[in-house]
Amino acid sequence: MQPLFRTLLLLFISLKLSAQDHVFLETESFTDKGGWVIDQQSFVVMGSSYLMAHGMGRPVKDATTTILFPKKGKYRVWVRTKDWAPFPKGPGKFQVVLNGKPLNQVFGESGSDVWKWYPGGEIEVQNEQMSVALHDLTGFNGRCDAILFTNSPTFIPPDKLDAMTAFRKQQLKLTDAPTQANNFDLVVIGGGIAGTCAAISASRMGLKVALIQDRPVLGGNNSSEIRVHLMGDVDKNHYPKLGRIVREMDNGDPGNGNPDAKEYGDARKTAIVKGERNISLFLNTHVYKVEKNGDKIVAVVGRDIATNKETRFTGTFFSDCTGDGTIGELAGAEFRMGRESKAETGESLAADKADNFTLGTSNLWASLERDTVSSFPETPWAIQFSDEYHIDDSKADWQWETGFGNFNTITDAEKIRDHNLRAIYGNWSYLKKNKAAKYAKRELAWVAYIGGKRESRRLMGDHVLTQMDIQEGKQYPDGTVTATWTIDLHFPDERNKKYFEGQEFFAGTKHIKVAPYTIPYRCLYSKNISNLFMAGRNISTTHVAFGSTRVMRTCGMMGEVVGFAAYLTKKYNTSPRGVYQEYLPELMAIIKDETPPGKP
Repeated sequence: MQPLFRTLLLLFISLKLSAQDHVFLETESFTDKGGWVIDQQSFVVMGSSYLMAHGMGRPVKDATTTILFPKKGKYRVWVRTKDWAPFPKGPGKFQVVLNGKPLNQVFGESGSDVWKWYPGGEIEVQNEQMSVALHDLTGFNGRCDAILFTNSPTFIPPDKLDAMTAFRKQQLKLTDAPTQANNFDLVVIGGGIAGTCAAISASRMGLKVALIQDRPVLGGNNSSEIRVHLMGDVDKNHYPKLGRIVREMDNGDPGNGNPDAKEYGDARKTAIVKGERNISLFLNTHVYKVEKNGDKIVAVVGRDIATNKETRFTGTFFSDCTGDGTIGELAGAEFRMGRESKAETGESLAADKADNFTLGTSNLWASLERDTVSSFPETPWAIQFSDEYHIDDSKADWQWETGFGNFNTITDAEKIRDHNLRAIYGNWSYLKKNKAAKYAKRELAWVAYIGGKRESRRLMGDHVLTQMDIQEGKQYPDGTVTATWTIDLHFPDERNKKYFEGQEFFAGTKHIKVAPYTIPYRCLYSKNISNLFMAGRNISTTHVAFGSTRVMRTCGMMGEVVGFAAYLTKKYNTSPRGVYQEYLPELMAIIKDETPPGKP
């Protein structure tokens, strides 16, 4: 939407609503979330977070809050929700309870998987204060974005995205200037292993750093929310200094999908960051806006995923460690997504034709043996399994993966996660019913509702790493991070594809071994946004090369290099490219641990 049109739309809505009383309630701002969880994974397409009842088939505790009405009288109720698995009606049923009395309408079973407003009837408000609760009926991921109370008998809240975004901002009063954070030398967006290591590295070099993460924990795919173990070696470096911060983040090897959340060291990661006097940590903050001056980013704006409070972060340099290349895309950085063709890259492993194929997203899960027999609900809305095809596992590993070009891993994040849930619940229901001798006393102990992404955008730098760079072991003058992981490009498992073609959720791979090789520093900054670094799975590579660079210990070392380079950009008032062109010997000396910080 053009800025002028958006402004006029906001003005029109404001004038239209001036004679009406609305009470707008974002569910993620509920005082007590109960057993509901905040899901912000689709913020980029919804403009908001929402609450979800993630009970793994057991109803969760009510989410509750209190609201104030401007005056007494009759109000119509609207509830923004969807039916996430309509076959023909899905399982995500819930009620809205006002002052202890549920509305007559049951939500989440409409048969439509589109987010929209549903009428909840009319209520009589006799006291200005009212309690509101979301009451889950199934434990199967019912979800609610917002609730609206209006005294207008004719007003219908908007469903179309642009109009809904404008309406939401007007109701939340987000048109005012956001809170201004202090100015920073380096603003790191993304608190996975790459971003956390970048922030720590820069901090220890004396820079003032903001670390912004859109979840309540650090670690990204290695957090307790996703539970992927760290891979890639840090002990085969050409430069042993690299990897020291990664080792601090490393909590051992709990494997993938370990049911014990503590094994992933969330608290320790946070404690390390909070112990850094030069880092300001901003958790639960989704950055959705970039401000530029020419080819430079001057600020980013983030919104708290629970309170919707907005904060503006100004900085000299920025590092996109979001995985999705979100900041780069917002800033207009050049990027690629999908597979290049053999003709374009000259890589033997490249696709014959360029396409949108990407590695998928995993939602891991685990079960535990209990003392007593348990049951699991029937799941007619889920993917259906049979004696001919089912997956006889008590926990997931990396293979539980959806994407593969059938879904866009960014804009279809909710669909991907929901497809994974339909596979997990459907398979588990089958095992409980048909493999009772093995699974009668096992129950689902944990299912990830946050997707663990592998591939999306790759931001282009001054060098694009290729298959040939990797397999020929090319040693460029700016070769920094030593990578060791195989070229690991996932594809749909053949048997899974046979039964669920176009809807695959289980992966296979072929590991192509490589000798340790170095990733050029030129892959770690944008070619056309002059003050943007990047670290993680969104660096400048081809799709084939990405298959090797994407693992987290390797990504963490990229973050360490970004911290060192950011120090030099400040020291010499130069750019990330300027470090390569003019100060590369000093960067390499720091990486080799030959030069004390602050000395040329």
